[in-house]
Amino acid sequence: MAAKIDFGPLFQPLQIGAVTLRNRVLMSALTRNRALPTNVPNDLMVEYYRQRAESAGLIVSEGILICQQGTEWPHAPGIWNQDQIVGWKKINDAIHEAGSQSFAQIWHLGRVSHPEAPEQIASGQPVYGPSAIAARGGKFRFLPGTPGYVTPTEIDDPMKLIALYKQAAINAKEAGFDGVEVHGANGYLVHEFLDSGSNLRMDSWGGSIENRSRFGLEVLNAVSEVWGPDRVGIKLSPAGGYNDMGMPLEETLETYNYFIAQVDKLGLAYIVLQRYTQFLDPIIDGKRRAIDHDVIGAYGHLVKKSTLLSNGSFTPEEAARAVSEGKVVGVFWGQLWVSHPDLAKRIQNGKATDTPIDLHTLYGNTAGTTLDDQRVGYTDYPFAEYPSL
Repeated sequence: MAAKIDFGPLFQPLQIGAVTLRNRVLMSALTRNRALPTNVPNDLMVEYYRQRAESAGLIVSEGILICQQGTEWPHAPGIWNQDQIVGWKKINDAIHEAGSQSFAQIWHLGRVSHPEAPEQIASGQPVYGPSAIAARGGKFRFLPGTPGYVTPTEIDDPMKLIALYKQAAINAKEAGFDGVEVHGANGYLVHEFLDSGSNLRMDSWGGSIENRSRFGLEVLNAVSEVWGPDRVGIKLSPAGGYNDMGMPLEETLETYNYFIAQVDKLGLAYIVLQRYTQFLDPIIDGKRRAIDHDVIGAYGHLVKKSTLLSNGSFTPEEAARAVSEGKVVGVFWGQLWVSHPDLAKRIQNGKATDTPIDLHTLYGNTAGTTLDDQRVGYTDYPFAEYPSL
């Protein structure tokens, strides 16, 4: 008979920088594409976050666009104008009333937006990347012919983009968040500068590992000026894969050993290392794209001044063991929070976490045209039943 798993380690309070969390069952950023009709958070999103805040130790918002961008998700929320700030303030009020804490994941997609997307056209800006190199893949279903990614415009002065991150951090503070998480993973802008496959620059922003690391470090310094480093986190995905990312293993190890060591010197609230998952590893030219390796084993020892967190298809049992063994101090989940709005409470009470996700509504209910239609597969997943006290 298998030994009963002790989930107690997941329900100890946790200090991340200046923020105290009530438990270590954390909700990672989840794109849900519900900011209809434009990019402004709405009352439906308030309910979605409130449900999950009733038990989560920390909620990291879905990726929040730091400027108008033509993403694959036309209803992803932003934080560049006052209406959006007000919308996020309502969400954060609900999160705090439910007893949880919130970090804003600030997000620039870099080369994986599309110049013909309405939001990109409205921005009046080209699709920028570190270099004029297109990612393979992409599927813009709302555009004629369902095109994929295209060759971006090489940004002339990356400091222009860093200024957008800083303004987003300022806006996130006004919106009532408890901190910000820089999205440095999954083939978006920070990741694109770090990876030698998407950054072929020959100036001080490219070439050597030190130069490729500069953009991400400058972003962290800029947002830390707003929040203080003890309210800033960063998410990294060294295994790559998603959005056509990944360097040979030796170069990956060298790059991330340097970058994570430099990031840790900043004394951030946390560094979250995303493990390899097949869900984020596309098949390109007949083979998996990612560089599958033991991310926690390779880089976890580098995190000394910050708090080491992780995500990537953990089972609750595996997470409890990882925390009790000191491999990480807290675990983020994504997909399990989609279909289990009470995930932390379920784990604590030994309830099942096997409700399937409706993939057809994961990124919006395409069969519906109203905001009420978007409740399907969003706020209508069931809570478990718990005995009355």
